[in-house]
Amino acid sequence: MKKTHLFRSALIAAFLVAVLASAAYAQQPAAATAGAANTAVWHYLGAALGLGMIVIGAALGIGRFAAAAAESIARQPAAAAQISGAVNLPLFLLEGVAIIAEVVVLLIVLLK
Repeated sequence: MKKTHLFRSALIAAFLVAVLASAAYAQQPAAATAGAANTAVWHYLGAALGLGMIVIGAALGIGRFAAAAAESIARQPAAAAQISGAVNLPLFLLEGVAIIAEVVVLLIVLLK
């Protein structure tokens, strides 16, 4: 598996989180209208979409990475310990990025 796929997946996930999270900080109009109660829930929709995209992106990245590792181990069973050792750190980092993004989205929802 190429490193560009993982980098591209992580970059897309980070971009989507940044774009969707910025909508949660949008200011309300100065004049409160009767429809203001309906517009107050849009940040929940943005957070839900962002959280879903984070989970999907992380799952795709981890799945591709694990599939490539399993394929490598199947091709060279003698190097299984070295391959699995080299795979652990990037998998943990990818999962850590997803967890941090989920915490940021949940903080946006809870602090709104």
